[in-house]
Amino acid sequence: MQTADHTLTTADGPMRCYEAVPDGTAKGAVIVVMEAFGVNDHIEDVTRRAAAAGYHAVAPDFFHRAGGGVAAYDDFGTVMSLFAGVTDDGILVDVDAALDHLRGAGWADDKIGITGFCFGGRVTFLVAARRSIGAAVTFYGGGIVKPGGLPFPALIDEAKSLRVPWLGLFGDQDKGIPVEDVELLRAELDAANPVPHEIVRYDADHGFHCDDRPAVYDAAAAADGWSRAIAWFDTHLA
Repeated sequence: MQTADHTLTTADGPMRCYEAVPDGTAKGAVIVVMEAFGVNDHIEDVTRRAAAAGYHAVAPDFFHRAGGGVAAYDDFGTVMSLFAGVTDDGILVDVDAALDHLRGAGWADDKIGITGFCFGGRVTFLVAARRSIGAAVTFYGGGIVKPGGLPFPALIDEAKSLRVPWLGLFGDQDKGIPVEDVELLRAELDAANPVPHEIVRYDADHGFHCDDRPAVYDAAAAADGWSRAIAWFDTHLA
């Protein structure tokens, strides 16, 4: 595996992008979208896990407008300062820069997937509604059905026009994403049936995939969720 840091050009300035490329021939490419805490050690590790599963993976730093950086998991003051200037339009600018980087590496859009955690889970749903790529996997994305703790609008109205096969993984103990919201999203998607979609619920808390957060990490849910995510990419990016 080869890893590297790149600086990508965006309309809003230069953006750091962490990259992990598997040895040999990759099966496809995956954009890994950070939690609300930035492209930290955990997100870099997840990017390497995607490469270990056979995908050319990149993790763009959406905090570049505030100078980049990461926040500790309990430092929400820093989190909010890092979100200065981040909007849905800006998020799509950053995703487009990551897509351009992967296209330059030879990947067609239908061979590119996206996955994200927390804030990144909402970004993944936004991209699945606004861009035409190969597959998308959301881990506990808040603010999809109702506005969450970050300054972004809900996206539930975009469920009927989703463009990308989408898998959503949620925890029933997540106080920020009630089960009724998850089931409302499932009902909206099932009624519209725009693309292949699936929602899986675990008896777990928000952040269950993050093994750097012992208070919320759930090894069984994390392993099953990651296995499903890779299988989703294997199916839809094949």
